[in-house]
Amino acid sequence: MSREIKLGNKLVGDGHPVYIVAEIGINHNGDLEIAKRMIDAAVHAGVDAVKFQKRTPEICTPPEQQKQMRETPWGYITYLEYRHKVEFGLEEYREIDRYCKEKGIPWLASVWDEPSVDFLEQFDTPAYKIPSAALTDHNLLRRVRKTGRPVILSTGMSTMDQIRKAVEVLGTKDLLITHCTSSYPCDPEELNLRMIQTLREEFPEVPIGYSGHEVGLVPSAVAVALGACLVERHLTLDRAMWGSDQAASVEPMGFEKLVKYIRVTEVALGDGVKRVYESELPSLRKLRRFYGED
Repeated sequence: MSREIKLGNKLVGDGHPVYIVAEIGINHNGDLEIAKRMIDAAVHAGVDAVKFQKRTPEICTPPEQQKQMRETPWGYITYLEYRHKVEFGLEEYREIDRYCKEKGIPWLASVWDEPSVDFLEQFDTPAYKIPSAALTDHNLLRRVRKTGRPVILSTGMSTMDQIRKAVEVLGTKDLLITHCTSSYPCDPEELNLRMIQTLREEFPEVPIGYSGHEVGLVPSAVAVALGACLVERHLTLDRAMWGSDQAASVEPMGFEKLVKYIRVTEVALGDGVKRVYESELPSLRKLRRFYGED
């Protein structure tokens, strides 16, 4: 079985170009115009898709946190009220869908609960992403599987046993797993990029990607060198903007560099077959010596 899946009209996996996802998430802070500017930035950078997050706040916000007060751009409000402020509804997603089609870029979303899956079934997205926090929500995993769409499973804050169980529930067909450490931003010592190789060995038929929350771009290129076929990074217009994910995000110019670094990395890896390149021939003729050759 080949290690690949199809996301929209692109094959993703070994032997195919790295699929680059700009995670808009909730960095739009509930502002549709900011979301559009982020889509524009992602298109300009040359990514393959943009991603949002869809939650039902009453389900995803723990009861003990719902009434906790928080300073926000909308004033001193409860955490549950804040979750509603940054959550897009049907009207906004219809506009996002229209705008992405106009710009020629696919969009998808992480689904945090079963009603969010039902909500997004109104749109023809190329896949569903299971966020790390929901990896152990097996009912959600089963609901996503029933849609028949490809699934991207994020593995932050999870044990190997939990990952194996999630894969058992989901099955390996049309599945892509991303290595992830759920710290925002993530310390380099906790990135553990060799987990990409571990997951490739553990699930030989499943494409393995990388969802990064580090500061900087180098680890994402290294992830590609280690076998990641999909790279997802958070996008922001300005890392100083209000919001919990902004500090672990990449600004537009940085995202352009990220895409270039990834493309250079995948080309530079080559095929592992030693050959003498035509560009080496002048040096070979000038410098090569054959003393004592048998």
